[in-house]
Amino acid sequence: MMNIVCLDLEGVLVPEIWIAFAEESGIPELKKTTRDEPDYDKLMNWRLGILKEHGLGIRQIQETIAKIDPIPGAKEFLDALREQTQVIIISDTFEQFATPLMKKLGWPTIFCNTLEVGEDGTITGFRMRVEQSKLSTVKALQSVGFETIASGDSYNDLGMIRASKAGFLFKSPENIRQDNPDLPAFDTYDELLAAITKAL
Repeated sequence: MMNIVCLDLEGVLVPEIWIAFAEESGIPELKKTTRDEPDYDKLMNWRLGILKEHGLGIRQIQETIAKIDPIPGAKEFLDALREQTQVIIISDTFEQFATPLMKKLGWPTIFCNTLEVGEDGTITGFRMRVEQSKLSTVKALQSVGFETIASGDSYNDLGMIRASKAGFLFKSPENIRQDNPDLPAFDTYDELLAAITKAL
């Protein structure tokens, strides 16, 4: 059976982009993430409203992203994992945010979404690739003969984690761990690498 590992991006391999931007822009409301708000549409529409209110667009966010580095050890973890098996990053982020980070991670494969950006750089909307993109992607991979192993940190990762033959929480906040006591939870890349290797 062919295995494929599906990983979340933010909070797992790179810091949360919106938290970094909230700190950079001095807008604390933007710190809210999928760890706090399970409804991604609601969260994104709320974020776009705040950006509009403050006159901020894609350029300012990309300037912040240019300064973000992967979590220490993330690239080494990915490299070690990719020596053993196929890996796809499945993220609810957007191509316009993810590309510079993929460069720093050695260009792994990422499935994510797209922002709609006006000519003046205003973010006017967003296009999700598919409903429940993480769970839908895992199910699609399974339908073409892959067994999936998944890991993530937030509410929107639980679907793909639970639908996979093995699934792990990684660097998850306490509330998500408490709500899902049956899921193994790890905080270091060495632990996660060992758990995935064992599941392969």
